[in-house]
Amino acid sequence: MPSTKASRPSTKPQSQDQGFAYTQDQFRQLVDDALKLARDMGASDAVAEVSEGAGLSVSVRKGDLENVERNRDKSIGVTVYLGARRGNASTSDFSRKALEQTVRAAYDIARYTAEDPAAGLPDEQDLARGKDATRKLDLFHPWAITAEQATEIALRCERAALTVDKRITNSEGAGVSAQQSHFWSGNTRGFSGGYASSRHSLSVAPIAGRGDDMQRDAWYSSMRDPAELAAPEAIGRYAAERALSRLKSRKIATCQAPVLFESSLAAGLLGAYVQATSGGSLYRKASFLVDSLGTQVFPDHISVREDPHVAKGKGSAPFDDEGVVTRKRDVVSKGVVQGYFLSSYSARKLGMRTTGHAGGSQNLTLASRLTRAGDDLDAMLRKLGRGLFVIELMGQGVNYVTGDYSRGAAGFWVEDGRIAYPVQEITIAGNLRDMFKGIAAVGADSYTFGSKTIGSVLIDRMRIAGL
Repeated sequence: MPSTKASRPSTKPQSQDQGFAYTQDQFRQLVDDALKLARDMGASDAVAEVSEGAGLSVSVRKGDLENVERNRDKSIGVTVYLGARRGNASTSDFSRKALEQTVRAAYDIARYTAEDPAAGLPDEQDLARGKDATRKLDLFHPWAITAEQATEIALRCERAALTVDKRITNSEGAGVSAQQSHFWSGNTRGFSGGYASSRHSLSVAPIAGRGDDMQRDAWYSSMRDPAELAAPEAIGRYAAERALSRLKSRKIATCQAPVLFESSLAAGLLGAYVQATSGGSLYRKASFLVDSLGTQVFPDHISVREDPHVAKGKGSAPFDDEGVVTRKRDVVSKGVVQGYFLSSYSARKLGMRTTGHAGGSQNLTLASRLTRAGDDLDAMLRKLGRGLFVIELMGQGVNYVTGDYSRGAAGFWVEDGRIAYPVQEITIAGNLRDMFKGIAAVGADSYTFGSKTIGSVLIDRMRIAGL
């Protein structure tokens, strides 16, 4: 996977307020004003959050500029509690009059909402305070880039893809995105905190072949710091090579065989585990992993670690969306479930304590104690032996209530530990409970997709539907 850097527009540090219309001090004052208004109206509790985002997106196709879009948005959200009743309202108008109207609207909604015993702010002992609320995680790296500069980078990326081989005949385009945002949040139980963050990306999608033998593939790079994006030329070449490798794809006969998930797809398996052990699914009894705490879900060589405090991490945060402090923890140890992903609300519904996951998981890493430094993709193909190496999945065929899994797939058939030929128009199927327990190996070719880091994953047996 490409990682080579190349020259790009200036990425020198900027102040946190640069590029924004409002300062964090202004945001803090707006939050304080909203909370005071709610208290004065008679709210038992309240929470307010103010946010602002700004960015630039550029797309090109076949050497021509297609789209330039600048976005800027802002919002104030207020939630008012009257005992166990809750009301929420928001506005993009930061004037005093609009703030008063928004708080009043939230208050009036709460007055007429049915009581919910699980509703309410987090308990005070769970809230981030002091150093926990102000932990610096190096999340803000604004990109001082113009539309012209972004266009040139996208063109370089697409040009690199189109010139790899004459069999690259078309392109769905390339794009550059530079985004940044900041917020401040507070509640009437003493929490107050906020920070700025950024997310930048570069992508391309070339097409190989002609007529009935055409294949599309894509690649991208996404980082908080633009200086860490892969070079445009490296992304373009790699995307083209992926598309070329899929030419002359075949169908295969229906069978059962081991399946190796490319690392970028294996992150989806970890995401499925998070979904199945998240509070909303658990208290609704809509998960095949209900009551799985303390049980063996993976083989004993598998662990899942969560670290919300990784510098520049895409899932890093000093506190969750409710202001609850985040902590490092073992999610799975020796295959055994150690904890769920709970917000304050879902925790109360389950009779448990919040884990600081309002807003989702934070920098998960799945690892195997059997993995060795030399277990790159070639080594994983040798471990696969004879079976299917999957590089693309289609459809959303996952039933989290039963664990049933069925996805359209494309990839490569492997014989004697070597890629034999590309395959397409197949379906892989199984049950997530069996798939998790059937993880035979995890590669050292780790890849970070969003907030999840994982290597390629070998599952001992799945059903493959083909001819």
